[in-house]
Amino acid sequence: MEISNKLLCLFSAEVTQDGDRYIVEVPKREVETGSIDPSRSYRVALIRADEPDTDDETAETGPPSEPQPPVEPGEIRYVEIEDIGKQGDGIARVERGYVIIVPDAEIGERVKVEITEVKSNFAVGQIIEEPV
Repeated sequence: MEISNKLLCLFSAEVTQDGDRYIVEVPKREVETGSIDPSRSYRVALIRADEPDTDDETAETGPPSEPQPPVEPGEIRYVEIEDIGKQGDGIARVERGYVIIVPDAEIGERVKVEITEVKSNFAVGQIIEEPV
C-alpha cells in the first residue's frame, strides 16, 4: 500500500451510527496538536484493521518472507508516546503495532522524531521537535 506524503495523521477509530448517518470521530489530540483544523474539509481513507494490507505487487509475487519495517532511517514522523520501556525510554506504536523507541519522551507526548535506527521489530527515533 502506498501512503501519500500529504498524510496529516493516522489513528484508529470505530464507525458509529447516528440516525441516518455514520460518524468517524477524530481524536481530540489531532486537533490540539495542530494536525487537523476543524474548520477545514479533509479526504478520509478507511483501512480495515482486521485484514492484512495487500496491493497489486504483493498479489502477483506472493507475500514477502518477512514483513518489512514500516519506517526507514532518516524518515521524519509525528508519534504519540503510549508507554515507557524498562530503560525509561518512550514507546510509540505505528502501523501494524511496530514499535518506535524514543529516548527522553514521556507518556502522552506527541513528538516529531527522525528515525535513526531500524531493526526488524523496532526502530529508534530521536526527537527533533519538542512536544506541543
